[in-house]
Amino acid sequence: MDYCLLLPFTLGISLLWPCFMATEISQTEEVKHPVDSHLRVKRGWMWNQFFVPEEMNKTNYHIGQLRSDLDNGNNSFQYKLLGAGAGSIFVIDERTGDIFAVQKLDREERSLYTLRAQVIDGTTGRAVEPESEFVIRVSDINDNEPKFLDEPYEAIVPEMSPEGTLVIQVTANDADDPSSGNNARLLYSLLQGQPYFSIEPTTGIIRTSSKMDRELQDEYWVIIQAKDMLGQPGGLSGTTSVLIKLSDVNDNKPIFKESFYRLTVSEAAPTGTSIGKIMAYDNDIGENAEMDYSIEDDSQTFDIITNNETQEGIVILKKKVDFEHQNDYRIRANVKNRHVDKQLLKYHVEASSTLIKVQVEDEDEPPVFLLPYYLFEVFEGRPHGSFVGTVSATDPDQRSSPISYSMTRSKMFNIDDNGTIITTNALDREISAWYNLSITATEKYNVQQISAVPVYVQVLNINDHAPEFSEYYDTYVCENADPGQVIQTISAVDRDESIEDHHFYFNLSVEDTKNSSFIIIDNQDNTAVILTNRTGFSLKEEPVFYISVLIADNGSPSLTSTNTLTIHVCDCDDYGSTQTCRNKDRMLSMGFRTEVVLAILISIMLIFGLKQRRKQTLFPAKSEDFGENIFRYDDEGGGEEDTEAFDVVELRSSALMRERKVQKTATEEIRRLYRQSLQVGPDSAIFRKFILEKLEEANTDPCAPPFDSLQTYAFEGTGSLAGSLSSLGSAASDQEEYYDYLNELGPRFKRLACMFGSATQSYN
Repeated sequence: MDYCLLLPFTLGISLLWPCFMATEISQTEEVKHPVDSHLRVKRGWMWNQFFVPEEMNKTNYHIGQLRSDLDNGNNSFQYKLLGAGAGSIFVIDERTGDIFAVQKLDREERSLYTLRAQVIDGTTGRAVEPESEFVIRVSDINDNEPKFLDEPYEAIVPEMSPEGTLVIQVTANDADDPSSGNNARLLYSLLQGQPYFSIEPTTGIIRTSSKMDRELQDEYWVIIQAKDMLGQPGGLSGTTSVLIKLSDVNDNKPIFKESFYRLTVSEAAPTGTSIGKIMAYDNDIGENAEMDYSIEDDSQTFDIITNNETQEGIVILKKKVDFEHQNDYRIRANVKNRHVDKQLLKYHVEASSTLIKVQVEDEDEPPVFLLPYYLFEVFEGRPHGSFVGTVSATDPDQRSSPISYSMTRSKMFNIDDNGTIITTNALDREISAWYNLSITATEKYNVQQISAVPVYVQVLNINDHAPEFSEYYDTYVCENADPGQVIQTISAVDRDESIEDHHFYFNLSVEDTKNSSFIIIDNQDNTAVILTNRTGFSLKEEPVFYISVLIADNGSPSLTSTNTLTIHVCDCDDYGSTQTCRNKDRMLSMGFRTEVVLAILISIMLIFGLKQRRKQTLFPAKSEDFGENIFRYDDEGGGEEDTEAFDVVELRSSALMRERKVQKTATEEIRRLYRQSLQVGPDSAIFRKFILEKLEEANTDPCAPPFDSLQTYAFEGTGSLAGSLSSLGSAASDQEEYYDYLNELGPRFKRLACMFGSATQSYN
């Protein structure tokens, strides 16, 4: 490269530039460099920057030369290069001042280097001039292709969008200097995606160029190219891919693929039972595929609901079906989308429909009563077996099984096989005015088929109860009462039920009307007053009066009762009040009740004490003595005068005290002693031994009472003219007894005469 001129630099150092890079800057001129750097020269002429193309492949590329004005060419001066890149990227020839680039430069990495130059005298080693600063600029070449920085690209656009709908904008970046020609000026083009999409060349905006149907293809891959140099030949390019997905719009209505469905339902199925499913299909997805099913003509028997999970139509039983009434149904079901935009209604003009046939299956059903409940009325007082009413049930099945009836837990009614209810006891409305019955009907062909119906029986009233006093009246009359004085107001009640309001009539009996000291006046309001009919009542002569009050009701027929009113004569106070008498009677009554309560409490305490004593003495200690009495009757009929009580302490020797012994059973020896004792007196040793054995037997019995009293009757009549009354020794005398006299005693003794008379004859 040739050098055109060598110009003076600061303090005598000059820069030698290549001719095409030289730039002259005047003293007062401000110049803008292509990279917008500003230089203001204050004095003289200066050349202070070099330009180096980037990516130069030449080794030791010569940039320029530094030369001092004092350099006379004797090679005594040395040139030094200082600053960023000095010695590594840039080197200088110390003798000539030539500057070289020893590495390839990349403007995209660094576009400007600032260096300093210095001249040193080689003989003295001292700087000839001060340091001077200059710059080296790296000029751009088109060495970078465009790059898309936001990859990957993905966009969504609704299906059936009109042409020109914005989809997405892509942007590429070129690292070259945008101010250096067209190196960084880009153009976009579509390599793949026609004819569905287009792109604006300068902005990179992608738009639709035709309508697309998601149900045919739901996504597209589009390839975009960005090229610099405005797309001219030789420019660099970069590509990217864009995934464009079509979102769904409700442009498809649901359609039944099956035009006919066959379902079955049992007549025993309850309401709400699911009897089958139907299915419509919609090519849309998500919310656009949600649908609703319905039945034409608003069926009263069936309904369809939608399963929101599966979008199936579930046919349910809205009303129970009866095989005997109707054994098949035909219904038509429609389906439509749940969410439809107004602009898309044109796709949903006519709803899809299908036909459903429902076959009813026969089941063995329980009997059915003609009425859901029965209400009967019967008058009270009707005799046993009176008719109440009839219930009826039938078998709804085709075989029509006979029905039997039964009634649960009723003592007042019964039902026969025809369903007729009758009374089994007399009814009394005043005891129970209503009866709730449960009647059961059972099929005779299948006893498992049972149904029940409630039956309500109302007992109607008849006038079978006469009116009576509404309460007990405690009536008093003063001794000095005047005639016509009211002493009591009475009223009545009637347990009968009356259609009209009760009305009672009060009168005195005929005897009391003629001879009574009192009169009665009916107030005509179901009350009456008792008045004195004379004066001069005496507490001593006649303290109590009893009058009979007749009360009649307004029933049909009318009933009358006689009620006794007790009137006490009272020694009234000075004011004519009977309150003192009432208080005395009340105190007397309370005193009597107190005495009764005290007597009951004392009785309970005595009974409790006796029980405790008995528990304590049931098993006494062994060391206690026991009193034992033997009552001897020598002369029968003497009573207590012939009874001697004597102590038999001598019978209880130390060997015979109560000790714990093994209880003996009746042995042959005891029986022998017993037979012998029948033949001797009470003073016999045999009798004593027998008595001792019995005492020992009683002593060893833990259940025996603590005090033993032995009554001996084995020797009744000993020494008596009357003889013994015991039957123990009468076996021998029976042979000499005759009972023929029993026949003479009359018919009442005929049975005994036959028994004993025949026995005697047979024995003889």
